[in-house]
Amino acid sequence: MATYQFEAMNAQGQEVRDEIEAATQEEAVQKIRAMNYFPTNLREKGGGRGQRRVAVAGTKKSKTITIGGVSQKNLTLFTRQLSTLQDAGLPILRSLRILYSQQKPGVLKNALADVIEDVEAGATLSEAMAKHGKCFNRLYVNIVRAGEAGGVLDRILLRLADFMEKSLALRRRVIGAMIYPAVVITVAVGIVAAIMIAIIPRFKNIFDDFGSELPGATLMLIKVSDTFRDYWYLFPAIPIGLVLVLKLARMTGGGRFALDWLKLNLPIVGRIVNRSTVSRFTRTLGTLVASGVPILDALRITRETVGNEVISRALTSVHDSIREGESIAAPLKQSGVVDAIVVNMIDVGEETGDLDKMLTKVADNYDEEVDTLVGGLVSALEPMMVVVLGVLVGSIVIALFMPLVQIIQDVRGQTR
Repeated sequence: MATYQFEAMNAQGQEVRDEIEAATQEEAVQKIRAMNYFPTNLREKGGGRGQRRVAVAGTKKSKTITIGGVSQKNLTLFTRQLSTLQDAGLPILRSLRILYSQQKPGVLKNALADVIEDVEAGATLSEAMAKHGKCFNRLYVNIVRAGEAGGVLDRILLRLADFMEKSLALRRRVIGAMIYPAVVITVAVGIVAAIMIAIIPRFKNIFDDFGSELPGATLMLIKVSDTFRDYWYLFPAIPIGLVLVLKLARMTGGGRFALDWLKLNLPIVGRIVNRSTVSRFTRTLGTLVASGVPILDALRITRETVGNEVISRALTSVHDSIREGESIAAPLKQSGVVDAIVVNMIDVGEETGDLDKMLTKVADNYDEEVDTLVGGLVSALEPMMVVVLGVLVGSIVIALFMPLVQIIQDVRGQTR
């Protein structure tokens, strides 16, 4: 066991210097954290000049080459940890250094390195974060700015972490519910394609050898099989081309509006999209208002982060209405993108001064409704997929065996 000297911060933000015995430096760090300390420096006692020193919170930050962005899960965890450190009374710079040391190499760690340098140079946390749009979007930066202005950064970060966790949970539930149908459909398509490409041509050769006249269903099946075999490269190209066309369409305002309107008005699925979009917009707006962001700024940020052009244009009308001294409820009702109950709850929230609470309640109710709708859709899809696959496979089998029956009858007739 080696003896390590360490420097750390306790829960009250005071610096602590002490010694601890451990087999390795990693074990020493774990023991220090188990004592509810946040280690900042660690070195082995009596290690000499050449002994390696662990700077848990150093000054100069090294960066790694990274690709992509930051996962919502990692950003949510970072936000909650930063809130905890601020609630414990640690200086913001010390908190950032501690969290930097705990991050794995990636985009977030690189961004934190720059944020720490900017804060050391005198910038506010929100100003430093605003330079890294890949990690901290406008919603994140403005909520942090509101927390700094009101001196309640710890509570604001906690509210932001709760918001991010609920948004992430809703997305996970929707994606998780759709995994099973997607896997079944993918496997079914693969099996049917294999039958069309590998099995049916062999039956076609058998039919050609006997030279018997084929029923219309069998001829149609053989034509489909020939199309699969001769133009197989079109089948992966079609979905890829469709994705590219949709991406190009979303580059224009009119294209985005048309696609988002279509998503909102699709049968069954459109109701889920509508509820999840309204939940996102009300939760975002409610979080911003509760954080102290001015209502016009909150609407502008929500409009840019809602992710649906139809809702975004409705919020533009609301923004213009409020700027002229009107309420939120009236233009939102005229837009027709939300149900009457949402408009009524927002109207009540404006009258009572509890707009943020009403918006959050709408979001919670719609999250529950999305769960119910997704569960109902998956439950309905399962028997539908079984029926469709049964009809498809049954049609293929019947189309293949009809000529076989005729061939057997012809052979029997010739033997008699």
